[in-house]
Amino acid sequence: SQLFIKDLHFDGVPVRIYLPREPSAGKRRGVIFFHGGCGIFGSIRSYERICRYIARKSDSVVASVGYHLAPEHKYPAQTLECLTATVHFLKTAETYGVDPARVIVCGDSVGGTYTASVCQELGRRTDIPKICAQVLIYPFLQALNFNLPSYQKNAAVAFLSRERAVNFLLKYLDKDCSLKEPILAGSHVPESINLKYRKWVNPDFIPDVFKLGYKSLLPTSFLPQVHEEVQELFEPWFSPLLAEDAVVCPLPDTCIVTCEHDVLRDEGLLYKKRLEDNNVRVTWHHVEKGFH
Repeated sequence: SQLFIKDLHFDGVPVRIYLPREPSAGKRRGVIFFHGGCGIFGSIRSYERICRYIARKSDSVVASVGYHLAPEHKYPAQTLECLTATVHFLKTAETYGVDPARVIVCGDSVGGTYTASVCQELGRRTDIPKICAQVLIYPFLQALNFNLPSYQKNAAVAFLSRERAVNFLLKYLDKDCSLKEPILAGSHVPESINLKYRKWVNPDFIPDVFKLGYKSLLPTSFLPQVHEEVQELFEPWFSPLLAEDAVVCPLPDTCIVTCEHDVLRDEGLLYKKRLEDNNVRVTWHHVEKGFH
């Protein structure tokens, strides 16, 4: 009763808009929301309650993006649709009573991945309003190392176990699930890439409080045929943590949410460090008893 709700299309991308009914003295804030679900499930409808809640509690106009799911719609269709919807909303924000200078992008899980990718893509553009801030809720940000402390600690946690995370990743890319074991072992990453990215993807950068019981594993043998099968894993659109500093520097103010009982916890911690190293303002909220 407190919201107008409309189903629209932004340049062909399904979107549901939540607009507070109460008249506003000025232009409202805008929130673009990308739902989670590993890119293979989830929908506007399944995130209805959270989007209504955000719109009501923050007195904002929320645009929930219904990107088409993989593997029927092949990667990177999901990222591209999120980008298209974001650009459309930034250009037409005033139509919905939104101040284009006060628009944030927000997403959970793979929605956090899309949030990071969209903000990286738009960071240097000058033809549209700047995104005010990004909110990454336990985001997936890298596919190099599945043996970080949080992956070891939460390997068998319900819903998103270590094995299931890689299974979802392979289904998302429409790859053979037989690739799971070598990827879990790190055999998909050549030494040259490990050397290049260890300045960013490195358990040494995880605070000691999060490394209780962590065991550093010996390097596994590299399998070129596996590497060739999963080239997408090394693209910044898939692994935003691997973006160059020149892409990270212009990013907007950021809020990162991590959960203790989550294999993806350390990706949020590593991205937090990367952003701070590039002088991006970061607010970090850690849910000690939280699950993915």
